[in-house]
Amino acid sequence: MVIEISIPRPDHPATARSGRMVGMDLRIFTEPQQGASYETLLSVAKAAEEFEFDAFFRSDHYLAMGGVDGLPGPTDAWITLAGLARETKRIRLGTLVTAATFRLPGPLAIQVAQVDQMSGGRVEFGLGSGWFAEEHTAYGIPFPDDKFARFEEQLAIITGLWATKEGDKFNFDGKHYQLTDSPALPKPAQERIPVVIGGTGAVRTPRLAARYASEFNVPFASVEDSAQRFDQVRAAVAKAGRPADDMIYSNALVVCVGANDAEVARRAAAIGREVDELKTNGLAGSPAEVVDKIGRYAEAGSARIYLQVLDLTDLAHLELVASQVQSQL
Repeated sequence: MVIEISIPRPDHPATARSGRMVGMDLRIFTEPQQGASYETLLSVAKAAEEFEFDAFFRSDHYLAMGGVDGLPGPTDAWITLAGLARETKRIRLGTLVTAATFRLPGPLAIQVAQVDQMSGGRVEFGLGSGWFAEEHTAYGIPFPDDKFARFEEQLAIITGLWATKEGDKFNFDGKHYQLTDSPALPKPAQERIPVVIGGTGAVRTPRLAARYASEFNVPFASVEDSAQRFDQVRAAVAKAGRPADDMIYSNALVVCVGANDAEVARRAAAIGREVDELKTNGLAGSPAEVVDKIGRYAEAGSARIYLQVLDLTDLAHLELVASQVQSQL
């Protein structure tokens, strides 16, 4: 969903701050490891498409967090997106973010390129180093000490495979991965799959984002912290010689909107959170409150927000955000 923040009343706080129109993409972001079947994810993705959100993204985890049982159990991110690629038509699809520890870079490049083909060129690829040790132990996945170095090599390999011209070979001789005479196939449908890198690192993460990413995402951070992270990446982008407008800056924030206080409280209770905490750390409250806070993130430089939806059975919540938040802007 592309929304335009345009509030003409001069006494409105958003107008007082900026006095200008700001574009903002809204995307739906799910955490299915907390408990969701493929059918549940399909219903959310179809609703997100129907309500004209910009994209459907999901996390890449195999173990529930926060004391929930996670029933019926984990779903694989790229198998899920392959299914959704054939069952949706317009909405963009991606991960926030794929764990580099879960997959080898060559097969992962093949998987993502194939899903991009299956979707007609609607895939966006978020990649991170991996961090949740317990899920690795639970499913027999190695959890190396040098995760970031492996992550960096994976970025070089995956983007290098996609960029290699048909008929040419791709070679890579790294510390952790070696590829010899790879045909670098298949090719994605898109000329360039958007790569999303995120995090809070002050040096290495901005450097990698400037080198490989088309989007930099700051997850679950305040307006002030987001602005600081964006500035660090802007500096890295300039140092890399890229145009300043060549990077999209985005946030991921939990969403909990209600038509009235009782509805906000009900939705907060359904996800085991407190209203005041959600208002501080996410996008919560009435549609007007959420619109105002979106405006503050826009002023900090964010052009896209991933709305973390934690109750995947409450499709009326998505409809409310789509209709009432947009109508307030």
